[in-house]
Amino acid sequence: MRAWAVTTPAPIDPGSDHDSSDRPGPLQPVDKPIPEPGVGELLVRMRACGVCRTDLHVCEGDLPVHRVGVTPGHEVVGEVVGLGAGAQGYAVGDRVGVAWLHHTDGTCGYCVRGAENLCPNSTYTGWDVDGGYAEFTTVPADFAYHLPGGVDDVTLAPLLCAGIIGYRALMRASLPPGGRLGLYGFGGSAHLAAQIAIAQGARVHVMTRGEQARELALSLGAVSAVDAYDAPPEPLDAAITFAPVGELVPVAMRALDRGGVLSIAGIHLSDIPALNYERELFYEKEIRSVTANTRGDGREFLRLVEEYGITATTHTYPLSRADAALADLKAGRFDGAAVLVPDN
Repeated sequence: MRAWAVTTPAPIDPGSDHDSSDRPGPLQPVDKPIPEPGVGELLVRMRACGVCRTDLHVCEGDLPVHRVGVTPGHEVVGEVVGLGAGAQGYAVGDRVGVAWLHHTDGTCGYCVRGAENLCPNSTYTGWDVDGGYAEFTTVPADFAYHLPGGVDDVTLAPLLCAGIIGYRALMRASLPPGGRLGLYGFGGSAHLAAQIAIAQGARVHVMTRGEQARELALSLGAVSAVDAYDAPPEPLDAAITFAPVGELVPVAMRALDRGGVLSIAGIHLSDIPALNYERELFYEKEIRSVTANTRGDGREFLRLVEEYGITATTHTYPLSRADAALADLKAGRFDGAAVLVPDN
């Protein structure tokens, strides 16, 4: 089958146009055998796969590769085409979602108390096991998602990581009802979290570098949209940093009102500068990290997708141009999310 593999992690050249296919890079096209579903697994034919910033971190080495030649991609909408022994809950022909969390041990203290996102023996799609930048992938049936009807494959794909992680980051921010929320960065995850917050009555302010992204934020109902380092027009009850830029942490902390909470989304962040206690931490302000998600987070978010009519702003690329999609993501050439689809 056609697939992509992370060969030697290195910075991706964002280039000056939308076509990186003629330049060498850490992500290379390869031929791989169609995987065999193991015990309890589903074999899935890829119909759409979101392009996540975590994929970029794996390719560039910000996240050390856990498997040589791994195929990235963990926002997969596909069709079940095979069942491993003992796989339950799905049938051949079902539409299914494959997300970041691939497996947990189910027995450690974290799993037992419902915090499986903290399981020290967890594995991840597109990092520990091959993911969706390929024609086929596999997933344990227990970690797959039933998907809401009435939403097309391309729209659903970014919801399976960007949406779920954005939702968990929003929950971690402890935004009060009708509160004032600041979002730093406005890509695939932020524009989905914004829709949830607005649907629940929040006043959302967006701070991001891209003019296209600011226009998208306002079109979705944000109260304001300014540059990433500008102050919002009112103090914030909560904030989320989606951009993996540590320098934004003190900026966001200064924007918080007393008792405000900053939630840091994403798996990688550059170093945070020294914080000034009086300006940025006093008055019981808090900083909280976000680590992966639980399957419960995913199921609850997908329920809200139907309830609130959440939709993703997407830009499609054929699977054969996955490297171009990552280069464009790095360069900030699109708003919303990129999604890979089969070439034919």
